[in-house]
Amino acid sequence: MITALSYIGIRSNKSDDWRQFAGNVLGMQIVDHGGRNTAFRMDDQSQRLIVSDEPGDTLAYIGWEVGEKSDLEKLAARLEAAGHNVILGDRGLANRRYVTEIITCADPAGNRLEFIWRPEKTTDPFIPGRPIEGFKTGPYGMGHAVLHVSDAEALVPFYCDVLGFHLSDYGLKPIPLYFFHVNGRHHSFAIVGSGQAGFHHFMVEYDNLDDVGQGYDLAQTGLAEIAYTLGRHTNDYMTSFYAHTPSGFFVESGWGGRIIDPATWEPCETNVGPSFWGHERLYLKEQERAAFREKRLATAAAGHRAPSVVNCPWLYGQVPEV
Repeated sequence: MITALSYIGIRSNKSDDWRQFAGNVLGMQIVDHGGRNTAFRMDDQSQRLIVSDEPGDTLAYIGWEVGEKSDLEKLAARLEAAGHNVILGDRGLANRRYVTEIITCADPAGNRLEFIWRPEKTTDPFIPGRPIEGFKTGPYGMGHAVLHVSDAEALVPFYCDVLGFHLSDYGLKPIPLYFFHVNGRHHSFAIVGSGQAGFHHFMVEYDNLDDVGQGYDLAQTGLAEIAYTLGRHTNDYMTSFYAHTPSGFFVESGWGGRIIDPATWEPCETNVGPSFWGHERLYLKEQERAAFREKRLATAAAGHRAPSVVNCPWLYGQVPEV
């Protein structure tokens, strides 16, 4: 029933800092809807990221889209049958989220989830905050969201059995990691069993690799602090870097993410480490960084790598000469 990650809400009183970060580093379009919220566009959807002007600097809510209006009723019934309190959103909340219908609940860890039908689209052209080709959204949604949790295994039944997410892959050492898909994007959601609570990061994917590289350069001019250097992940093949947001958690800027066939996908345990190369975790102390570095070197020594990009002369023949 759930088809995509629709939007993310952040609680922060650093609205000006978020405008600079989301606009100048990520390339989102700033949209002022009035009130205490600052909204950002990534495509033809009226809003994808919402920052509310209030203290806290944390995740406020995650919005998940369903395919049909009737899916909200079915989802509400499943949640209530599993013992979770469901609240029908009123017209005021629906209007603030720019959706037609909405219900809300909390997951077992206390994270607010919103399930929506028919997010508002706009015919106004998308005007990015910096020159970019665009974001990979559409049927794949906004990107992905990753949460810190105290007990990852305890949350898996809720997201799989109740919400209907599908497990993409998982790792158990050194800490539990679970990745879930709701469409062809390798994962739209993940949980990290770090023993903490809160937001780890969200990811936005660009249509052009150069937009990632240029964002990486811009961040290093003082617009943001790099948390993970440029690298490539082993499970979704994403080439990306991570930057600190004004609220302290991370945003991953990526390109080239893996598209899977949900009908045939088989989940598996991963043990080759999170990255083929790069992703040096600058935010960690040297001893902790060294453990990840050694794992990457072992992955390289074993010859693990992503499948080669198909060499298509016709495709590359469309690229204009410079």
